[in-house]
Order: sequence, then C-alpha cells, then structure tokens
Amino acid sequence: MGVRSLARGAPDVCWVCEKPVAAKSMSTPLIPRSEGPSEFRQLMRLALPLALMQAGHSAMGAVDTAVVGRTGPVQLAGVGLGNGLFFAIAFFGIGLMMGGDPLISQAIGAGDSVRARRLYWQAVYTALAASLVLALPVLVAMRLLRPFGIPADVAASASSFMAWRIPGLAPIFLFYAARSYLQAVGRARWLLYVTLAANVLNLAGDLLFVFGGQGLPLWTGPLRAIPPMGAAGAALVTSATTLLEFAVLARVVSRVPLPGRTASGLHAPVAADIRHILRVGTPIALHLCAEVGVFALAGFLAGRFGAASLAAHQVALTYGSLTFTFAAGLGNAGSVRVGYAVGARDTPLARRTGLLAFAIGTGFMGCMAVVFLLFPRALVAVMTDSPEVARLAIPLLAITAVFQVSDGIQGVGAGVLRGAGDTHFTFVANVVGHWLIGLPVALLLGFVAHQGVFGIWWGLCAGLSAVAVALAWRFLWLSAREIQPLAAAH
Repeated sequence: MGVRSLARGAPDVCWVCEKPVAAKSMSTPLIPRSEGPSEFRQLMRLALPLALMQAGHSAMGAVDTAVVGRTGPVQLAGVGLGNGLFFAIAFFGIGLMMGGDPLISQAIGAGDSVRARRLYWQAVYTALAASLVLALPVLVAMRLLRPFGIPADVAASASSFMAWRIPGLAPIFLFYAARSYLQAVGRARWLLYVTLAANVLNLAGDLLFVFGGQGLPLWTGPLRAIPPMGAAGAALVTSATTLLEFAVLARVVSRVPLPGRTASGLHAPVAADIRHILRVGTPIALHLCAEVGVFALAGFLAGRFGAASLAAHQVALTYGSLTFTFAAGLGNAGSVRVGYAVGARDTPLARRTGLLAFAIGTGFMGCMAVVFLLFPRALVAVMTDSPEVARLAIPLLAITAVFQVSDGIQGVGAGVLRGAGDTHFTFVANVVGHWLIGLPVALLLGFVAHQGVFGIWWGLCAGLSAVAVALAWRFLWLSAREIQPLAAAH
C-alpha cells in the first residue's frame, strides 16, 4: 500500500489504490470511487496491517503478563493494576493524537498532501507537550494505591511498574502521531513491521529484566549482572521498545514523497492547527478515558477481593483486549476510508464503507466469542499456572465472550464516526454507557449481590452493550445526510 514516487515527470499515483491517475491540481481529490467488493478489498488492505499492529501492541502487554505471571500472583496483580492505571491516563494523550486522524485523512481525500504533512508535525508538537503534562497524574496515582486499600505488596509492584512506564509516555504519543500520517498516505504496513520487531525485542527483554541475568552463560558478560526486576523490568523494556518503534517510523515519514515543490515552513509550529487537533482530539481523549478508566476502576475494584481476583481480572482483560485490537484496527481503517470519502465530499461512499466495517467487525468478534466459550481452560493456562487464579479466570472468559460482539460494534463505530469528524457523540455515549449504566450494575452485582469479580465484569458487559447500540445508531443517522469535511466546518 505504499505511496509511489511522485517525482517530476512521473505520473501521479492514487494514495489509496496505487493506480496511476491523470495529472490533477492539488485541490482535486485522489480518492477512488470504489463500490461493493472493491471497497471491501480497499478496506481490508488497510484494516489488516492496522489490526495486526493493534494486536501486536496488545500482544506486548500479554507477553508482559505471561512472563511476569510466572513470578507469582503479587507481581501479576501489580502488572495488571499498574498497566490499567497507567493507560487510564495515557489514553487521554493517545486520544489527543487521534484528533489528527480525520484531519490528515480528509486532507488526503481532498488532494492536499502538503497540508497532511504539516498536520503530522503539529501532532508531533502536541505529543511532546502532552507527555510532559500527563506524567504528573501518573506520579499522583502511584501514591494513592495504598491509601485506597490496595495491599502493600501489590501496591509496591504496581508503583514500580508505573514509574518505569513514565519515560515511555512521549514515545507512545509520538508513535500515534506517526500512525495518523502513515495510515492516511498508504504506509500502514510499516506500522506492522515495527510492531512485529518490537514484540521480538520485548519478549527477549522481558525474559532478561523480569528474571535477571544470573543464569546466562559467562560469555554474556555484563548482562549477567542485571538483577531480577519483576514487574518493573517488564515496564522498562516496553518503554524502550516503544521509543525504538517511533525512531523507525519517523524515518519512514521523512521518506514519504510530496508532489511538486514542498511549501516552506513545513515543520514550523502552527498554533491554529494545533488547536484544531486538540479541538477534535479532546472528545476522543475523553471518550478513551471514559472507556479505559472504567476498566481501570474495575481492576481497582477487583483488587478489593484479593490478589487472585485481580490476577484473574487481568487474564480475562488481556484476552478481551487482544480480540478488541481487530475491531480497533478495523475502526482505524474505517476512519481513514470514511475520512477520504468525506474529504472528497462523497457521503454515500462514506456510508457504504462504515456499514461494511460494522459487518466485518461483528462477524470477527462473534467468532472470537465462540473460541472463548470452547477453550477457556487452555487459554487461561497460557497466562497463569496458579490454580486459584485459573478457577476465577475461566468463568470470567465466558463473560468476556458474551460482550465480544458489542465490543466489536463500539470499536468500529468509534472509528467510522471519527473519520466523519463526529467525536463529541462518541464521548457522550461512552460516559453514559460505561459510567451511568455499566458502573452502577458492576457495583450492585459485585458488592451488593456479593458476586465479586464476576459481578464487576457483568457491569462491564452492560456498559459496552449500551455504547455499541448508541454508536451504531449515530452513524446510521449521520450518514443519511451530507457530511461536511472538518476543514470546511472550521
């Protein structure tokens, strides 16, 4: 899906379908009018690398869980709690960066690739500022674990994990800035390449830093002196690999050709564009915080039932997050394709693309639900060898299976609405669904009805289902009329 050279004398190439097109002005959209099976192919060519990239990042978390889980329930609970709280905060910054998604894809759909590159640089500046601001609440969260009732040993493990994840904030946000640009210009495969390489490095690093280097052969030299760091070691390795990921992607971005003469000031900060990214991204950030925050709170509530319940919660959450990566990747692809169509002022194509993404996401997540119901013991055994944790995790996987379809619909719905530039409704739907419906159900079943961690997860199921219904309805309503590009509205 790469963008071919647009050097002087070479024919222009469509950003999406890679076919030569006649020379056009910079204001003419380079968006194919694809329908039916053709649109399915275009969507899947973009969705597969994005979904695999999402799965790869989730796999890094799963590897952290699986490796640290071999050190005992306390360290496993620390990873689960620390990772949940860290991303409850980090996802605000990730959401801000996703504000560049519709702006960049709509610029490409309108044929303005120079503006798309400028927007990438504004996203970079936004990422650096966000990483500085959001480091503070992570530090505060570390100090609140014990006062809020988390056992001292679990709190210590979670705090050390979060401390080593703080240096990874800026690389995470910069990665998403590069992702917004590369997926829009047809270089999504590079996101997959760097993620695959990062997973290999992350696994090797986890084994070394979690367990220490004492057992290595003599020829490894200084590596033998690395002490076992447990959960903190996994956090250190993940932060380092994320930095390497962005370093590679930054190089890829710099090699994407621009047609004609590049305008001056391509890298200069533009306050108006940064404000526009923040204006679009803030509702996305709040939506992600509403969703991720309720799952982090669920982890905190599960911790009130003991380390085994928290560890079982982490096992189920790991698998639920892993399958959701396909829906999220498909939603990202839908965001780009819908953004192309909106930028080209083709609302019927945007509607067809969105509905197709919903159908694919529903089918895939339904298959994953069947897998969870048929093979729960085998899946849990991969994550933990603790009988007590497994006893709780197996029923939790059955609950996870129940909300797979809803999770897929809401993941795709957030993406296609983002491509259409509608981010405020998604935020409101997540607040209502998760916090006004899901959380009360979780508290009622978990603590009043004494169902423990199982009641917490039935509450999550109720919230996800409510959000799924709301987002599907919103896209049907929005795409039934002409959708205005963000640039025109701005």
